[in-house]
Amino acid sequence: MGIIGVQFVGTMVAFSLLQKVPPHHSFARWLLSNGRLVRYRHPSEEELCNLAGKQLPKGKAKKDKRDNGGVAKPLTVPKDLDFQLEHTPISSVDTLVLQYYPEFQWLVDFAFHAMLVYIATEVYRFLSGPHNEINLSLIWCLLAAAFSIKALFALTKHYFQGEDGGERAVCITFAAFFFVKAMATLVISEKFLEFGLETGFSNFSQGAVKFLQDQGIDSSGPISFLTFKMVLAVFCAMIGAFFTFPGLRLAKMHLDALSDAVGRPALQAALHINFLAPLLVAMLWIKPIARDYVLNLPMGKGPPVQLLSSEGFDSARLWVIISMCFLRILLTQAHMQAYLNLAKQHLETIRKEPGRIEVRELQKMVARVFYYLCVIALQYLAPTILILNVTFLLKSLGGDSWGLYPEPLAADVPVITATVGDITPEIAVFHGLQEVFSPLFFRGILSYLTWWLCICWFVTSLYGLFYHKYLLTA
Repeated sequence: MGIIGVQFVGTMVAFSLLQKVPPHHSFARWLLSNGRLVRYRHPSEEELCNLAGKQLPKGKAKKDKRDNGGVAKPLTVPKDLDFQLEHTPISSVDTLVLQYYPEFQWLVDFAFHAMLVYIATEVYRFLSGPHNEINLSLIWCLLAAAFSIKALFALTKHYFQGEDGGERAVCITFAAFFFVKAMATLVISEKFLEFGLETGFSNFSQGAVKFLQDQGIDSSGPISFLTFKMVLAVFCAMIGAFFTFPGLRLAKMHLDALSDAVGRPALQAALHINFLAPLLVAMLWIKPIARDYVLNLPMGKGPPVQLLSSEGFDSARLWVIISMCFLRILLTQAHMQAYLNLAKQHLETIRKEPGRIEVRELQKMVARVFYYLCVIALQYLAPTILILNVTFLLKSLGGDSWGLYPEPLAADVPVITATVGDITPEIAVFHGLQEVFSPLFFRGILSYLTWWLCICWFVTSLYGLFYHKYLLTA
């Protein structure tokens, strides 16, 4: 079993690049400051006063003084004041002041390097043929997925710490909803939802019992299947809570991006496909309308036609998920610009209201949109990065293929081959763990998690679409 090899050298090179390249050439910074995104600047106090026909007060605070005790009076202007917001392309310097920018840059740059390492490793393993070397790129994918969950947790924690309890209540409500939904899906027969959880857990339990017996421990298994389902449901509820506000935000950006894309049918079609893609991916695990239909396509009175083999269907499903993730990445800037345009929308909304508004409040309203850009970018990209890396893990650990090989490859868990005299206690233990965490176990749990991530994002986005289009305007 080789560890110090081509993969190890490639991993060290990628780690070195991750440390040295991003300060000079960052993919995350390029996404925001490549000249395609524009931000809006608020007018100065002097400009607003001139438009309102009012002289800017002199003094340190630039505020009027009342006669009763010299209490400061805020500077206000009419809400229907007619002016246009200036816009300018976002520069790399502008991004440094954004909230959550370090977290955004780290996650995107790390995920970008992890993807490059994984692709290079897959090419290397394809060209070098079967071997027992550990797939080190899976560690990168696992870390990228963990960092995505960490970023989503940080954003959810931010909502929980708000003074207004509305966001906290929304997260708790969706967590409870997704917990019930997860428990419901876990009891559905494998004839309808083909995750392979039951088969994978059975294989895991048998391997665990044998492993413990080899270590001199009598046991009927680590946990029961019901306990396993409960733990998985709790984790799924947590993921549902993390996806709540990203889904709501995606729905709003989707509607705004469609409005901005009027007269561009190709972009509108891509936006619609992007929104519906998680649902389409989730349907690929519904056996009667996906696998059974593809493997036995009815042809009228003639015999059914098999479009793909069972392995080919698994490969096609992986490619569909990858395509969905890359489509979302390609449409990142369209959604980010739709969010930045909220500054104009807020201004048009207050112009329809009577009365006056404080100058500082108006300026904060415009500046706040740009200030939270990285928060919105994390809400859009973190779920995408999570789904993409879980899919990579599903392919490699679950023993699937990209469809480029004559036969599906075994899982990327090294197989130990040694004579009786060469077997050491460490090798025996590692071999026993291989039987516990088998490809069947990984395929079952990672298939379910991939499906669940898509379901959570679509359900929260669909609710957000209904909320922003119907409830908010009612």
